[in-house]
Amino acid sequence: MSISVKNISKQFGNQWAVNNISFEIKSGEIVGFIGPNGAGKSTTMKIITGYLPPGSGEVFINGMNTREKSMDIKRIIGYLPENNPLYHDMYVKEYLLYSAGLYGLKGKKAIARVNEIIDMVGLGPEKHKKIGKLSKGYKQRVGISQALVHDPLVLILDEPTSGLDPNQIIEIRNLISNVGREKTVMLSTHIMQEVEAICDRVIILDKGIIRADEGAKNIGKNRLSGQTIQIELESAVSLEIWKKLKEVEEVRELAGNIYLLASSQKEDIRSKIFQFAVKQNLTVLSMSQKEKSLEDIFRELTAKQ
Repeated sequence: MSISVKNISKQFGNQWAVNNISFEIKSGEIVGFIGPNGAGKSTTMKIITGYLPPGSGEVFINGMNTREKSMDIKRIIGYLPENNPLYHDMYVKEYLLYSAGLYGLKGKKAIARVNEIIDMVGLGPEKHKKIGKLSKGYKQRVGISQALVHDPLVLILDEPTSGLDPNQIIEIRNLISNVGREKTVMLSTHIMQEVEAICDRVIILDKGIIRADEGAKNIGKNRLSGQTIQIELESAVSLEIWKKLKEVEEVRELAGNIYLLASSQKEDIRSKIFQFAVKQNLTVLSMSQKEKSLEDIFRELTAKQ
């Protein structure tokens, strides 16, 4: 079940939310869709799901055009919107049975599927409560449940772990990884570790334009040149001292005496850093070359624009 986005654009007033973007997602692929606030992620997801028409361009789900087959496509898509709209006066199980009914699931089949989903997402202890009485984390689980209740072939999740505690985040990540083996999954998030943990591919969007579209494991190796060095000193020093070293362009303090030194130099600069440290009477405890993290790449690609 593939997603094919071809040259879609969407404008609100004078502002381009999405500006002529194209990409494809294959069946069984989990793609992380990331970008700053206002980058156009939610707009793109709404266009893919058919809830919002593109200003121009086309979207195909398994070969079906979203303009022409909107209702057919919505039957095979599970969608969790960013604001997770729920009926707060309904009970959890009641709401999920209602959602199942919207997709044509009735009677024993609906009850069996709802019970399966409740167990899958860990809603068991809360299933007899009103949604409005749940914590934000459990409300998020209800939203994920309604997206999964009809066993969709395509899953579109906008900030699926928002409001969850660390243990819940891990559980939902595992759930997405498991369902992603047999579905096409697209998720947006601001949590870079989440993308690195579960996604096969990363699309970085900024100001409605795609800045990167690469494999999650390779983006740190291939996307940007330069290097990042982690150095641990015997004692803390002022960040200003590193400005004396011309090869170092950016410094971040990880702890009181551990620093990340970023450079655009292609050749290994560790020997120069060590010599500089000796001249400054700094005792080096350890030094290692680090791959740029997804967070580093995200910052560089979006901050420069």
